[in-house]
Formats: sequence, C-alpha cells, structure tokens
Amino acid sequence: MSASFFFWRGEKLEFQPGQTVALALEAAGQRDFGPSATGLRQRYFCGIGACQGCLVRIDDTVVEACLRPVEAGIRVEPLVAGPSVDTDGGRHD
Repeated sequence: MSASFFFWRGEKLEFQPGQTVALALEAAGQRDFGPSATGLRQRYFCGIGACQGCLVRIDDTVVEACLRPVEAGIRVEPLVAGPSVDTDGGRHD
C-alpha cells in the first residue's frame, strides 16, 4: 500500500486513511495551526468543531480541521488574520 500525502504550508506530509486534517497535522508534529483573526494561535483543541480553535484554509475555504477528513493532495494553509479592527470599529490596513 502506498503512502498518502497532503500539503501544509507547502510542506508534504503523510497521513493515514480516516484521519481528519487536525489529526494528520498533530501526527506530523504540527501543533500550531497559525494565527486566528484575533491574533490568537489556532490549534487542535475540542475535536468536535465547537471551539473553532483549529480553523484553517483548504482551497481558499475556511474549515474546521477537526471535522474535515484529510485527502491526498489537498493544500492546507493557516487562517490568515485580516486587517486589525479597533474596538470602535475603525479599520486599519
């Protein structure tokens, strides 16, 4: 049986059938999934999609890594923080 791979930040990582993206990243030693929109670090936490602490981008779509089955060849990127927002709603790019 041949190994299956996906890409995290351009790096080729192996995964096992049945794993979610979060489990495959954890198994590969990737515990920091990048910054969130609020600046906090994204990571695998609850495993049921409730906390949304594991948000990543796959094909430019934001998904919960703990719910999304990993597939061969997908390209997974961190959730990139947008422009900062003040508490009064003012945007700063």
